[in-house]
Amino acid sequence: MNVSITARHFDLSPELKSFVEDELQKLGRYFDNIVSSNVVLEVESYRQRSEVTLKVSGATLTGTGESDDMYVSVEESLDKLKRQLKKYKGKLKDKHQKKISAEKSTPPELTSDDDITLDY
Repeated sequence: MNVSITARHFDLSPELKSFVEDELQKLGRYFDNIVSSNVVLEVESYRQRSEVTLKVSGATLTGTGESDDMYVSVEESLDKLKRQLKKYKGKLKDKHQKKISAEKSTPPELTSDDDITLDY
């Protein structure tokens, strides 16, 4: 997974960077096909925001968090993404299950009446 971290209006500490990278790696438990992630950490006076955007196969998911502490903001945004990943994975699974059940339920088509033989 490609990870891009951007810090706005403050200097990114190595501890915060490693925390974000470790937490993003944990998202692999919920969905395997995460292509890339973009993290924007922003400080505005008392408000500290984090926005995490994940690109997965077929969709783009975004989670935001805001609090007085950057670590809490990151955790909030990742919690939102966990829920979204679980929901997206469920949708993909349901779609796959419907496709399989539709293939099983359709009877084979007969081309002519000659194919049918009745034994009395």
